[in-house]
Amino acid sequence: MKNTNYWLKILGLTILSLIFIVLFLTYNTHGNWAFAFSLRGKKVATFIVVALATSISTISFQTLTGNQFLTPGILGLDNLYVFIQTILFFFVGGITMLSQESLWMFFANVVIMTTLSVFFLLYFLEKTTGNLFLLLMVGMVSGTLFSSLSTFMQVLMDPNEYDLLQGKLFASFSNVNSQYLLVATLLIVLGSAYLWYVAPELNVLLLGNDQSINLGIQLASFQTRALISIILLTGVATALVGPTIFLGFIVATISYRLFDTYQHHRLFLGSFLVGILLLVSGQFLVEQIFHWRTTISIVIQFVGGVFFLLKIIAERRKS
Repeated sequence: MKNTNYWLKILGLTILSLIFIVLFLTYNTHGNWAFAFSLRGKKVATFIVVALATSISTISFQTLTGNQFLTPGILGLDNLYVFIQTILFFFVGGITMLSQESLWMFFANVVIMTTLSVFFLLYFLEKTTGNLFLLLMVGMVSGTLFSSLSTFMQVLMDPNEYDLLQGKLFASFSNVNSQYLLVATLLIVLGSAYLWYVAPELNVLLLGNDQSINLGIQLASFQTRALISIILLTGVATALVGPTIFLGFIVATISYRLFDTYQHHRLFLGSFLVGILLLVSGQFLVEQIFHWRTTISIVIQFVGGVFFLLKIIAERRKS
């Protein structure tokens, strides 16, 4: 019965996602089909790629930490992205940065973010003798450091340069370069494929660290490999569209409620569809129905913050 309910929910999410994708691609095009498809089609592809990266990375990260309130953002990747962009705009200049955007610049962003994060991961994981929560504390402190340095440099910036920088720091699904999207898709598929492959180990990890070790999982090496994949997914998604702190949290929380299962293969598929539905329907409503002068990322941050507070209140009432 549970198996049937699961696939019915998957079918329902798939149909709803396809309906909103068709609506988003065709609604209010005024006969300019080719132009609308080229512009909106790239947005839809970006939504799909980002939904894949954030859903799988967040659920895997929450399984590793044993905490459904945490997201990969706690590792400081969003703040690191802001810090890198601030340095580049501060020393190179906003106009120069925006005019010289290239595939190599995007790839350099990804490499810098993932390399630094993996270095911190490997170094501090060894220093903390595999204690994941001490590593998360290091990530929080590092994120605060990057944020403070970014704020200091932004105060010293020319107001015009600062204005250009702010446009770069908000998540945007509208101005994604097609070349960036192709490279990002490849990297995200590779990272997701690995986490899909180790989903059975993630299932076992839900029993607890001690039981996982007793069942034959090399916990330290498994945590390291899984975290590297999570960092890759989060770093690429952030470099592609900008920081999306609460998106993964919203998608994961809804998926846990919607799919009553411990199997990560099923959670991954379900959360991926939830992510697509939220992004496409949200963009369609914001852009085509309500005509708000804002972006879907701002709405996600607001809704995510409210969602987070409501979940804390609900958990407090349970206890």
